[in-house]
Amino acid sequence: MNRGIRGATTVEVNDAEQIVTRSYELVRDMVHQNDVKPEDVVSVFFTVTEDINAAFPAKSLRKLEGWTYVPVMCMTEIPVPDSLGMCIRVMMTVNTSLEQDKVEHIYHHKAKALRPDLKS
Repeated sequence: MNRGIRGATTVEVNDAEQIVTRSYELVRDMVHQNDVKPEDVVSVFFTVTEDINAAFPAKSLRKLEGWTYVPVMCMTEIPVPDSLGMCIRVMMTVNTSLEQDKVEHIYHHKAKALRPDLKS
């Protein structure tokens, strides 16, 4: 069955190294918490707020062993007034046997405020 795994993190500054590092930490935790194998991934979409443009967060995926051929894309979030800035979001679609309520969505740093109803 296809399931979506959500995640989000924030950076303090628009810095390429911090964008890739924080994105890597997020994806690593999403993969670990949900026992995701690269061959089970349909695609991964990253979005960033308009204040992030120093690097593609998708670059972080290539640091994971075996993830070379996983389809990945980056996009810009719509600029909703008063929304959380400096934010990187991820939607990972995977083939899994997990029930929907067993999927672990991961939120790091200031992005924890986006979904306080979910543990991460």
